[in-house]
Amino acid sequence: METKNNKKTIRAWAFFDWANSAYNLVITSTIFPAYYVAITANAKNGDRVMFFGKSFVNTALSDYALAAAYMVMVLLLPILSSIADYKGNKKIFMQFFTCIGALSCCSLFFFTKDTLEMGIIAFALAAIGYSGGFVFYNSYLPEIATIDMQDNVSAKGFTYGYIGSVLLQLICFLFVLKPEWFGILDKSFPARLSFLLVGLWWIGFALIPFSVLPKGSPNAVSHEHNIIKGGFIELGNVWKKVKGMPLLKRFLPAFFFYSMGLQTVMLVATGFAAKVLHMGTAALISIILIIQLVAIGGATLMSRLSGIFGNVRVLIGTVIIWIGVCVAAYFTTTDTQFYLVAVVVGLVMGGIQSMSRSTYSKYLPENIPDTASFFSFYDVTEKLAIVAGVFSFGFIEELTGSPRNSVLVLGLFFIVGLFLLFSLLKAEKNNKNNTEFSAE
Repeated sequence: METKNNKKTIRAWAFFDWANSAYNLVITSTIFPAYYVAITANAKNGDRVMFFGKSFVNTALSDYALAAAYMVMVLLLPILSSIADYKGNKKIFMQFFTCIGALSCCSLFFFTKDTLEMGIIAFALAAIGYSGGFVFYNSYLPEIATIDMQDNVSAKGFTYGYIGSVLLQLICFLFVLKPEWFGILDKSFPARLSFLLVGLWWIGFALIPFSVLPKGSPNAVSHEHNIIKGGFIELGNVWKKVKGMPLLKRFLPAFFFYSMGLQTVMLVATGFAAKVLHMGTAALISIILIIQLVAIGGATLMSRLSGIFGNVRVLIGTVIIWIGVCVAAYFTTTDTQFYLVAVVVGLVMGGIQSMSRSTYSKYLPENIPDTASFFSFYDVTEKLAIVAGVFSFGFIEELTGSPRNSVLVLGLFFIVGLFLLFSLLKAEKNNKNNTEFSAE
């Protein structure tokens, strides 16, 4: 294993974010939601679509598909990450999920209103590939950076992701808004071409971290069991360790609840704007670009504030802002108001993601061999939050007939997370006092 804080390794690690964040921007945030709403809306059935013989509200169906995809990862990741630690081959798993995600994005090139089932399945598989690769990507953080550098390194990863995704988004932007420049006559072709470019971008730039990052260090403890049984045993051991860590076991519930709101907002915001505010593709892309650009500064700002106020206090302040965002979104009726909300979202979006990852990493014991297993708890918590949040959003919309009511529910999730963060802050103070007392 290379020495920690190696610049080449950190740069290569950050390029993984550069590679797959294009999916997050184009597929989940801009072009795909707008394209999906456009091709599934019709005069006869309104906003309802048929999926394998059953009728759904179009946006609710895509929400359910995402929830199902992340539920699959909830069930798989603890096993896979434990096996990765057990055998020391986490990079192979990163490569596997990257291929699934990238190829699924490429297959969306063939997604039309006549191939709805195929498109939704590819959409879900892309989410599986994205989330699956990230758990192993995250688990490299404590291996490549010392504790004092993890905030900066984590922020660097998100910054690379924002810059890379914006660059590809601008390329796609040209095809979508100016198809005549390229002799494109088919109105659906620019969007479908964008999906193909995401897949190629994703797998192409992922070759950089794959060529530099170590394959992973196997757990040094002697194992007598086969790989599957050993993976479950290792997972059980990590769970026991987590229960004995007073700060970590308090952070995870707080992270779960505010992630229910955070991740859902990021996944459904564009669909909300397209359906409720009837914003066009150009306006949606502009908004997301604003969010991404502001988020670059937001991630760096949060990293610096954490050095002054501490991670938990910064998270508390950020969650309070997110509660305000949910209330503002509920009352938003114009494009201008949505633009203003988007600027605030951009400021706090990158910061809370980066700060959450580095805070969790700081709570882990130093020099642990099973970082992938520990980070599987982090990622499983996040994926469960996505499942609960996105499903709730779709269900409330179908139940009440309005996505606005779903937004208010997200605000409640943030409120619960806020109270749990205050509990964590109190526990952190007590832990610090006890440590100082013991040292004396």
